[in-house]
Amino acid sequence: MSPHAPERRWSPSPLLYASAAVHVGAAAAMLARPRAWPWALGAVAANHLALAAAGLWPRSQLLGPNWTRLPSQSGASGRVAITIDDGPDPAVTPRVLSQLAEHGVSATFFCVGARVERHPDLAREIVGRGHHIENHSQRHRHNFSLLGPAGMAAEIARAQESILRVTGSSPLFFRAPAGLRNPFLDPILTRLRLSLVSWTRRGFDTVNANSDAVYRRLANSLQDGDILLLHDGNAARSRGGTPVILEVLPRLLDALAVKQLQPVTLRAAL
Repeated sequence: MSPHAPERRWSPSPLLYASAAVHVGAAAAMLARPRAWPWALGAVAANHLALAAAGLWPRSQLLGPNWTRLPSQSGASGRVAITIDDGPDPAVTPRVLSQLAEHGVSATFFCVGARVERHPDLAREIVGRGHHIENHSQRHRHNFSLLGPAGMAAEIARAQESILRVTGSSPLFFRAPAGLRNPFLDPILTRLRLSLVSWTRRGFDTVNANSDAVYRRLANSLQDGDILLLHDGNAARSRGGTPVILEVLPRLLDALAVKQLQPVTLRAAL
């Protein structure tokens, strides 16, 4: 049986508590001393800038829990996680699966719900080969972090339904498009029993066509508990036209083997 995501009650992060206090304090100040309104509005504006900055920092935990590494009990045993985003892509994903199979390792695929619906056989092949598919939103909207609670919840819930319908397994983890989010996300994930995951390091392989540079970013100082990010969907192409992930992944897997680090799925860390 698949592990279950740990159940938790939503509780605002310290930053959200502070934000609420700023708003209440600003309102009280303007009622008590109307001439203080520039200072009160300035405090509220500064608070909103802080919230926006927290949402633009993918590895931030200021807006709620966020896996940037595997839990300590997983890292202690020499395990890392390879996560692959934005697929499935019929031009790339089958070759990624072959490379993983050659090295005998499992990975976590953060898939876009609409792409899972468009390529159901490929999604089922990912799962059939021992990997796991997690939630990367339904359409990978570039304005995801600007959506309100209803729009954000719809994107995530639809992806849950799409992936479950095609693969028979409901995701336990969510990664926001580009890692960007806002304060509405954490209560939605809590309700859907999803854990937010970002990464320890990424290679920027959707925009960097230099596979050597991408590899160095991922392989530098590899250690227990790392969560590494690559892309099979929207992958940049090298000068020869090869998706960068296909040039980087075998080298990365070899480097992990040399360091005796075992790639596992995120679910194994539960």
